[in-house]
Amino acid sequence: MDRGQPEISVRRQCELLGVNRSGLYYEPVGESEENLLLMRLLDEQYTRTPFYGSRKMTEWLETVGHPVNRKRVSRLMELLGIEAVYPKPKLSLPGEGHRIYPYLLRGTTVERVNQVWSTDITYIRMAQGFVYLVAVMDWFSRFVLSWSLSLTMEVDFCIEALKRALRRGQPDIFNTDQGSQFTSEKFTGSWRGARSRSAWTGGAAAWTTFSWSACGVR
Repeated sequence: MDRGQPEISVRRQCELLGVNRSGLYYEPVGESEENLLLMRLLDEQYTRTPFYGSRKMTEWLETVGHPVNRKRVSRLMELLGIEAVYPKPKLSLPGEGHRIYPYLLRGTTVERVNQVWSTDITYIRMAQGFVYLVAVMDWFSRFVLSWSLSLTMEVDFCIEALKRALRRGQPDIFNTDQGSQFTSEKFTGSWRGARSRSAWTGGAAAWTTFSWSACGVR
């Protein structure tokens, strides 16, 4: 969108791009102070008991003086990207209407720079709340090509990191999980323009290959 375009109005630009004009004026709203406190407590307890799901976390929060409903706890755990560690069946079933991409890395030997890139999101707990970090990494060199921080999980900071990385080169294969940020049309349109092939994986597989220790981050 170019709001300063003298010949094409904002309304007409939205019509041409097929986007809702109201979305141009949306400002992401951060979490409340209470939710930030709950997220901190959940993060600390998850470190101690990674096998706790939303039900156990809800029960535990009540014992420490924070009676909240399970639906709220589930949402905050999802926002943090944490879930109970236990064997689960049918992990790879895609959501309804989700486009299926072949996994291009099976049996592939990574032998050079810019052959395979990957990206993922993690969160960083701060003194007051959380920030979200996304990074793009080259698999062969394990070099972090770009990164970006955000107070929310909106897709824009992921696109910002991707565009910065693409200034350094273009990968043959770009590996992500199937999170909503990476499957959105805004994000896929950015890497599609670079003519990279997509190798989407399940979340666990992507995080295993894209580990912060591999990047030298502690």
